[in-house]
Amino acid sequence: MGIEMKYALLVFLLSFTLYRQSCAQEFTDTNLPIVIITTTYNAPIVDNPRIIASMKIIVRGNGERNYVTDQSNPAFLNYNGKIEIELRGSSSQTQPKKQYGFSTLLDDNVTNNNVSLLGMPAENDWIFNGMVFDPSLMRDYLSYNLSRQIGEYASRTAYCEIIINGTYKGLYLLQENIKSDDNRVDISNISKSDNALPNLSGGYITKADKTTGGDPIAWTMFSTFGSSIGYIHEQPRPEDVTTAQTEYIKTQFQLFETAAYYGTTSVSTGITAYIDFPSFINYMLISEIASNADAYVFSTFFHKDRNGKLRAGPIWDFDLTYGNDLFIWGFDRSKTDVWQFSDGNNEGSRFWRDLYRNQLFKCYMTKRWNELTKPGQPLNITSLELFIDQTKDIISEAALRNNALWGSSGNYQEQVNKIKSFLRTRIDWMNGNLVAYSECANIAVPPLVISKIMYHPQASVEYPDDDDLEFIEITNKGAQEINMEGIYFSGTGFVYQFPFYSTMKSYSSVILASNITAFRTKYGTNPYSQFTRHLSNKGQRLVLADGYGNVIDEVQYSDTIPWPGADGNGKYLKLNNPDLDNNIAANWSVSDDILVSDRSVFQDEELLLYPNPFIDKITIEAQSDIKQVFVFDIQGRVLCELSSDQKNVELDMHTFPGGMYIIKVTTTEKVYSKKIIKY
Repeated sequence: MGIEMKYALLVFLLSFTLYRQSCAQEFTDTNLPIVIITTTYNAPIVDNPRIIASMKIIVRGNGERNYVTDQSNPAFLNYNGKIEIELRGSSSQTQPKKQYGFSTLLDDNVTNNNVSLLGMPAENDWIFNGMVFDPSLMRDYLSYNLSRQIGEYASRTAYCEIIINGTYKGLYLLQENIKSDDNRVDISNISKSDNALPNLSGGYITKADKTTGGDPIAWTMFSTFGSSIGYIHEQPRPEDVTTAQTEYIKTQFQLFETAAYYGTTSVSTGITAYIDFPSFINYMLISEIASNADAYVFSTFFHKDRNGKLRAGPIWDFDLTYGNDLFIWGFDRSKTDVWQFSDGNNEGSRFWRDLYRNQLFKCYMTKRWNELTKPGQPLNITSLELFIDQTKDIISEAALRNNALWGSSGNYQEQVNKIKSFLRTRIDWMNGNLVAYSECANIAVPPLVISKIMYHPQASVEYPDDDDLEFIEITNKGAQEINMEGIYFSGTGFVYQFPFYSTMKSYSSVILASNITAFRTKYGTNPYSQFTRHLSNKGQRLVLADGYGNVIDEVQYSDTIPWPGADGNGKYLKLNNPDLDNNIAANWSVSDDILVSDRSVFQDEELLLYPNPFIDKITIEAQSDIKQVFVFDIQGRVLCELSSDQKNVELDMHTFPGGMYIIKVTTTEKVYSKKIIKY
């Protein structure tokens, strides 16, 4: 046996002996999952680079106690494999208790291994949050759960206790790292080659933050007082982003900033043209009820899907909240009686304050606040206190061990009571400082209904990518023509916004397809338009909303009983009658009827566009003289215009890429807006 091998064996035996002694004397069992990490040769975990380790997660099941000795029983191991681990955080690294980032690996010590840890969706990128600045050990846990309860994604979490190289390290929060994933930030991935629209439009994850993590600032924006706020690429990573991508996403923020400054709320040119209203409202309400001292300046994330709007979130790093701050360094900013977006000190980009100053945005923010604070709702004080008490019951045993280890002082119950007291006062203050919301209380929404859903088509030799045949149908069940401008699918995972100047006639339907070419080939007719991303094969919540987030229609379909069987068998879900409640499974049936295009949706006998779809040129024919023609892309940007004094105009678009466009035709009699499709 060589000297190196003998040394390694000696280190292993010594560390194992110390490990056995440490566990036997200090920590043997708990009501929480136990994580045991052993680095190669017991090497210390550093900030950079990551090092290889093995990890076991012991969990017997809900309500069961877990024992360190269970590490030898495969039946009780939630995970038993390799990881790559490092220290994480910036300010937290100054503290004795450390935080860690890690990736789960295959046994080759190189390849990422997507696995489910403690019931969370499978992935490879994880964090052990040490909650080093939070004496209650529950502020992040509380806030992330609240964000998910009000309908926004935030990292899933699970408490655990950790042993590293035989030494007990205390109570931790295992949580998902922020990244693009169907089960996390549900947006498209973007590559270095995506430098032209539509792929250039997403997906992006961007954060306002400090640069202590080493990533460079991509651009800066300014607060109302002129302080500089740095924006950093999270996706694509700074080392991968192209100049075109940086310019695109920066421009989206700048356009939004300008719209917020001028306070315009037009769905075509105002705030809602650039941002998802509900996500910004939800983000601000969670940040403000917590009085997050870092809100809007640090750890402030945004994301934008391909062809989608800019969305706020997910929330992150909520330890300096509910009255807590970095008291050890003289800070005391989390107060019950200030708006964190406008506290005169640690303020974010000026668009946050401008949003609140916009009366319509403030109206919807107040309306949402009143919804969320009603009895039984997540932000109601009774609901909050119940959740806090339930969390305390889960972690109180481990909290005592953690505090004894790291020298935390004070009564733990007192820390819990401080959060409750803070929330009572904070909620009262917010109730007294938000405006009335009668202006946006009872908004009439158009009678649109999601009436067909092809969510899992049947794969075949002709259509091996069955996702290309997905479609949904939307029906106007009313007697009036509807202005569709600004209407979109909110949330993430399914992206579509009706183009500017679009309308839908009474008692008509439109079909949105996953792939226009595949749909046309399969069904022999053209869909109205093409959506981005795909429908889930398992089930999904589809929410059709107006530009301000007012829900027009929503459906939560599923591939399981009692929903009819339309899962991969060539059939689609069909609402039996547009007047029925489409959230009730019994009101749907399955169908494989031939689809026909409802030409009444697209055609107007007074204006003819042909051929449509077209290859290079399209002819416009009207009953009165055509004065002006504009062509817009799906984002509403003017691409070309021409003037005329004739009833017949030929438009040459051979230089334009294939896709959907909106054409606006002004005649001496009328203004028309139509959809055109170029092959």
